[in-house]
Amino acid sequence: MDHIALVRRFSRTVTERVGVLHDRYLGRDRPVGEARLLREISDRGRDVRRLRERLGLDSGYISRLLRSLEADGLVTVETQDRDRRVRTVRLTDAGRAERAALDARSDALAGSLLEPLNPAQRARLAAAMADVDRLLTAATVVLDTLDPGHPDARHCLDSYRAELQERLDTGFDPARSLLPDPGELRPPRGLFLVARLHGEPVGCAGLKLPPGAPAEIKRMWVAPRARGLGLGRRFLAELETRAAGHGHDVLRLDTDKALTAAIGLYRAHGFQEVAAFNDEPYAHHWFEKRTAVSPPAR
Repeated sequence: MDHIALVRRFSRTVTERVGVLHDRYLGRDRPVGEARLLREISDRGRDVRRLRERLGLDSGYISRLLRSLEADGLVTVETQDRDRRVRTVRLTDAGRAERAALDARSDALAGSLLEPLNPAQRARLAAAMADVDRLLTAATVVLDTLDPGHPDARHCLDSYRAELQERLDTGFDPARSLLPDPGELRPPRGLFLVARLHGEPVGCAGLKLPPGAPAEIKRMWVAPRARGLGLGRRFLAELETRAAGHGHDVLRLDTDKALTAAIGLYRAHGFQEVAAFNDEPYAHHWFEKRTAVSPPAR
């Protein structure tokens, strides 16, 4: 509860200092919701569904914001001919000018927050804000169980293979690897987790659940832009819980010697190095961990 009280006090301080309580945000003719929406629309336009996911808004509210901006001549909203459900929003010339004005006033507001502080205090505030931003971003990552054939899952698996090809000394040929068949990562033989940040896939991890044998982690990958958010630890904790929930008291994985950060992560999470338990040609280290299997409910 002390942490909750601190978070609430921080939120009140921030909303007051940055002016989001006013209908005319930054002295312009629109509230913060419309201003934030303008900030997120790139010069090439933005898919409305992706925009909604990025900002965590429901479809009704974002439609009202877009109608207001459209009425002011700041955006246009187009529906694709091939799929009437897909809409694209683009800035007009007036919209780009309004966004530039908002950016300038945002810079001035940030400067006004820093100006009263001495250089050491400014550095402390900037570092603290960077830390808060990183932690809040980590808290917005969502883990979903998906079929390995889902487009977001395929994106992660393709990225996983591409990174191994680049990082391993020998390159990476999926045909030589003991990568599981997708069926082994579907219930009841396994599962596949995908992490999403603002609706975009940023990581994946598979779990094999063979009957009468240890569970095994496969194809764990985190996008470079999502590293530093603790997502690898979160994957490991979630997969360990899932394995234990399916009655597996041992969890295994293997990895290449080039993946030093991953090796350090496994050891920090309690995995112990063991003798080779498979013939994976790209593995140099094999790890196991005991899981805490809960007794079945009566």
